[in-house]
Amino acid sequence: MKIKPEAILFDMDGVLVDSVDAWLASLNIALNQFGHEKITRDEFIENYWGHDLHDTLDIIGVDQKAVKVCNDSYEKNLNQVKLYPNVKSTLHKLNGYKKGIITNTPKYQTHKILEKFDLNKYFDTVVTSDDVRHAKPDPEIVFKACKLLEVKPGGTIVIGDTKSDIEAGKAAGCTIIGMNIKADYTISKMSELSEIFETIKHSQ
Repeated sequence: MKIKPEAILFDMDGVLVDSVDAWLASLNIALNQFGHEKITRDEFIENYWGHDLHDTLDIIGVDQKAVKVCNDSYEKNLNQVKLYPNVKSTLHKLNGYKKGIITNTPKYQTHKILEKFDLNKYFDTVVTSDDVRHAKPDPEIVFKACKLLEVKPGGTIVIGDTKSDIEAGKAAGCTIIGMNIKADYTISKMSELSEIFETIKHSQ
């Protein structure tokens, strides 16, 4: 049975784009400048992927000044960010739904990625970590996106790939679709969303 939510909120990194290597390279540049040893890809994914950068640096024990170094380095590593297969075709099929992005990536870097892959046209709102006081797993970013879209969280779907996404969506009262992670629904690729949502013929 297909579902028909009021709106769909997408995490960006790990759902729409593969940016693990770009963020890891940028973080390690920052860690190196602040005298901390580099972390491995496995360690990054296991312990820090999906977390707000400020929180990550706190956990590692590095000065918050490293945030700027990491973010500046990320722009130089944008060539490592890849769009997942079938993202655009799936978003086009979901054209009748209100859609938003909720990401812990800062605003400037988020819009650089959206511009790079020409994704802006598919979304009605974009809420980043810069737009809220508390990033995911806090639900504030979900509530803000729902308010901007004028929908209720209870009628909204959140799609994410990390525990932070799941916790934020659940705390807001949303239904969760996990990308390769256990949730209310679980998928392994974007194209599978077409099998979950009811098609809406009218355009946005």
